Amino acid sequence: MSHITICARFRPLSSKERRDHGDSVSVQSVDSETFIFKDEKEGDFTFSFDRVFYQGSEQLDVYEFLVQPIVQDAVNAINGTVITYGQTGAGKTYSMEGPSILECDGQKKGLLPRVVDGLFQYIKSSDEATKYTIKLSMVEIYMEKVRDLFDLSKDNIQIKESKVHGIILSGVTEVSILGSTEALHSLSRGIANRAVGETLQQETRTGKLILVDLAGSEKVERTGAEGKLLDEAKTINKSLSALGNVVNALTTLTFSPQGRSNHIPYRDSKLTRILQDALGGNSRTALLCCCSASPSNASESLSTLRFGARAKHIKASPRVSHNDSDKHTKKHGTPSPSNDGSCGRILNKLTEKLDIEDINLLEELFILEGIFSYPNSVEDLESTLEDVRQRTISTLQEGLGELMLMVEELKRENKALKFRLAAAERAGVLHKKAPGSTGFAHKVFQALSAFSFPGLFRSGM
Repeated sequence: MSHITICARFRPLSSKERRDHGDSVSVQSVDSETFIFKDEKEGDFTFSFDRVFYQGSEQLDVYEFLVQPIVQDAVNAINGTVITYGQTGAGKTYSMEGPSILECDGQKKGLLPRVVDGLFQYIKSSDEATKYTIKLSMVEIYMEKVRDLFDLSKDNIQIKESKVHGIILSGVTEVSILGSTEALHSLSRGIANRAVGETLQQETRTGKLILVDLAGSEKVERTGAEGKLLDEAKTINKSLSALGNVVNALTTLTFSPQGRSNHIPYRDSKLTRILQDALGGNSRTALLCCCSASPSNASESLSTLRFGARAKHIKASPRVSHNDSDKHTKKHGTPSPSNDGSCGRILNKLTEKLDIEDINLLEELFILEGIFSYPNSVEDLESTLEDVRQRTISTLQEGLGELMLMVEELKRENKALKFRLAAAERAGVLHKKAPGSTGFAHKVFQALSAFSFPGLFRSGM
């Protein structure tokens, strides 16, 4: 078991920050791994990470320490993930891309072009007997939908899961590349199509290398957004909150006497679902917490650093990924059947025990929710069904809670009404009838009979 590699990076002060606060900063360096963060409202805090990149740090320093080992492992079929996290303007995209992924000097080159160059360098120096295929796919999560940045017509990519490949994006465009220049031009085209952020996925053998540039983590009220932009900001905050909940659940992971762990809410957002392997799964993962050192952004920077401090306790189990397709071919003499065919056969099998309406409902639910996970056996589907069952139970429990509150409210109203009726009877009002009128109590119960409250109202009249 290994831990996620966590680094903090503080960008230089902007011209506006210098005008507002001069050269004042909130960070006091202790060494290359520890620093003191000063917040006027909350006081001083000491943080320790695997490495701290202060204002004078170079792009190459970040790459060599944080990312280069992951790139090397990816060539050896070990999954890897690099995530940049922080508020808008804290240096996430600059760290990931640099000024431009196509044209910039070597000193300012970002992580993404360095990863591309590093991949081909490692492949060139590897065993000549080994053949590599590199494919690029690029997506963004926009308003809780996964969009293909290489094909904008694919604006709702479904997230699925395979026992062999882990989390995959079904139907996403994959561009085969033969060199660094070709890869960077493809990525530049995808960047031009994005709305908020991007994910780069690279496959080598059966390994994956994912680079994630997250949206800004600042609070909605600080964005100044209105209308559609406000809706986007709320969705982003919800997605990042789901990420925080997953991190909290993983850092407080407990097991029952039966060996079952507590629930990890990966399915609460598309972001956490895509990052399921990276967070506590089969991946070597690195997190770069990008911050502003200015006192004007102290609260947001402190929130980012606290997130990193929690994430450093997550344990991962990176391992070499093996493709079982060759084994299947040797054993059965034919290639593995298509996943669509497998799904169809499993659903047909279930028709022996379930009504056709239930089967159709399950199939539609799986497609809509993006949780159909390449089931190659009945056991796989049973696992998916168990997930649906747990989510259904959770929804029903919430509905039951609301219903019980309504029942309690009706009981209180019923009790109050009975009290008023009893008081009226004691006062003798109910026994005084005007000529041609109907008794007051009879009128009350006649009115109540128009409503259906079984068990709540009873009359001996």
